[in-house]
Amino acid sequence: MASFELGSVSIRMYAFDLINTEIRERLIPLLSSAAARQEVLDLQDVFRRFSFDNICKFSFGLDPGCLELSLPVCDFALAFDSASKLSAERALAASPMVWKIKRLLNIGSERELKEAIKKVNELAEGMINQKRKVGLSNSNDLLSRFMTSISDDRYLRDIVISFLLAGRDTVASGLTSFFWILSQHPEVVSAIREEMEKVTGSSQELPSYQEMLQMHYLNAAIHESLRLYPPVQFDSKFAQEDDILPDGTFVPKGTRATYHQYAMGRMEQIWGPDCLDFKPKRWLKKGVFVSENPFKFTVFHAGPRICLGKELALVEMKTVALAIIRGFNTVAEDPDQVPRFIPGFTATVRGGLPVVMQEKERSLKIHRQPTSILLGQPLPSHWQIDDCNGSKKACMCSFGGYWSLRMAINCCKY
Repeated sequence: MASFELGSVSIRMYAFDLINTEIRERLIPLLSSAAARQEVLDLQDVFRRFSFDNICKFSFGLDPGCLELSLPVCDFALAFDSASKLSAERALAASPMVWKIKRLLNIGSERELKEAIKKVNELAEGMINQKRKVGLSNSNDLLSRFMTSISDDRYLRDIVISFLLAGRDTVASGLTSFFWILSQHPEVVSAIREEMEKVTGSSQELPSYQEMLQMHYLNAAIHESLRLYPPVQFDSKFAQEDDILPDGTFVPKGTRATYHQYAMGRMEQIWGPDCLDFKPKRWLKKGVFVSENPFKFTVFHAGPRICLGKELALVEMKTVALAIIRGFNTVAEDPDQVPRFIPGFTATVRGGLPVVMQEKERSLKIHRQPTSILLGQPLPSHWQIDDCNGSKKACMCSFGGYWSLRMAINCCKY
């Protein structure tokens, strides 16, 4: 049933409309406001808020408003995050008996987990009861669609919470890694902008769904980012019956089989000698995106259990990426930052992704190979500077729209 609903054209267009609305009404105003004040913004936190708003509206028809300009504290989001974090930390215990005893005695992290789950369940159950009172005829969210054929409220609650878990942190993690990679590869940003202009022309509107389908390089860049930094770094399956793997290995019933997407994406025997390099063109043949075998590119799993929300997740990532790349240059606070991940169901960067946003039309544009000069010294005469006036003094810059905070440009007004 879930496969049928998520595969329908109507639900995809509904999701696409929700994403565009969140971008226009919240994401762009937030980034513009931060750019005007030259504030350091944690892009990971922004993406988590964005995806939480979207997945709640898509799943429940509920708008938590996490991405409002004030970046409010959302009790539901906090409870959801706490439940996810504490559940994942069970795996760090020296033995499963540790957390099981704590759960039995209702102490420590297990007591916190119980309280967090209770808050999430109460909100979900409240939404179900409210929808039953007001009716479902004018609602397009996932919960309303399931309620037309499922009467078990507890089952409904668990279905929708599972979609929240699957669709919130994964998209935010994928976007965070993608924009960190872009900060290291400004030539990819330029290529995406060129492709966008080729497909959409000079239009300043967000690309349509059909236009995005024509952006093969963007699709390739996102897949290449997911290959190196999958949102879910490893996964496990349990054999329901005795089985035999293709190589002849016998797998007894009840066996847990774990595979590591992060490691598989970096294995030379799978991806070749350039497996550690970020190369979007490996996904292109004559300029057209060509997908890989899902048993090789396992980010969305494969076979009967392939991710049901794969297309929706990719659409959300591409739409957000295009909106930001079209309108802003993203300045990494630490250009040398290397992602370090904290324990959890999904890959979360320790310390986030601190950046400064610059609205593109107001950004300093320098066309030439970058170099470094001392603070206070005039820029070399062969550098071409657009949209500038002032003293032409700088300290350091990076090419392609990603700027270091060590920079001190006095020739542009912000």
